[in-house]
Amino acid sequence: MTATPIRLLLVDDDPLVRAGLALMIGGAGDIEVVGEAADGAEAEELVRRTRPDVVLMDIRMPAVDGITATRRLRARPDAPQVVVLTTFHADEQVLHAMRAGAAGFVLKDTPPAEIVDAVRRVAAGDPVLSPAVTRQLMRHAAGAADARQTRARERLAVLGDREREVAVAVGRGLANARIAAELFLSVATVKAHVSRVLAKLGLDNRVQIALLVYDAGLLDGEGDGGEGGGDGGFS
Repeated sequence: MTATPIRLLLVDDDPLVRAGLALMIGGAGDIEVVGEAADGAEAEELVRRTRPDVVLMDIRMPAVDGITATRRLRARPDAPQVVVLTTFHADEQVLHAMRAGAAGFVLKDTPPAEIVDAVRRVAAGDPVLSPAVTRQLMRHAAGAADARQTRARERLAVLGDREREVAVAVGRGLANARIAAELFLSVATVKAHVSRVLAKLGLDNRVQIALLVYDAGLLDGEGDGGEGGGDGGFS
């Protein structure tokens, strides 16, 4: 039986970029481009009509920008996963998109095979953002740190001790298998804890857990050395 293709919506105000993405992704037999939109408002309408699994979303667009559109799309009961497109490695707008519910980002000059892989991973529920890039983005938006830390710690107070340990490990960019090994848990138990953390905190994905843990100041002292413990992604 042939697997159902991943339904993909492309959103960018530059028609040449959309055409290039469509051509690039069109060769992947397991991905179907179901529509193209020039701004966030058009994207919302197309999502209602085409029901994509994943949206590749530019950030800077006229009318309704990518951050606003991402927030609105993620609030839908049948919300698609959103991957933001950017030309910057550490753009504060990307950070805002992560907080709005985006599952990750890719650079517009990313090799075609990696963009296709990103779509597949996000469709499978695996956010596309490495621990190193996560820390880079979070450090880029360092203003009002004290107020953010207070709010973040108040939110995390609802977690139990083990849930908090798992949340911090997610913030370090560790994969479930590594978290299980460090905390002497099964992978299934780690997944259950992650699901409870997301539910208790009202978050969409592991990237947002990482942002909240960072805001709370719970990654202080990790440095860049913690990066080696993960597997390069939020799996």
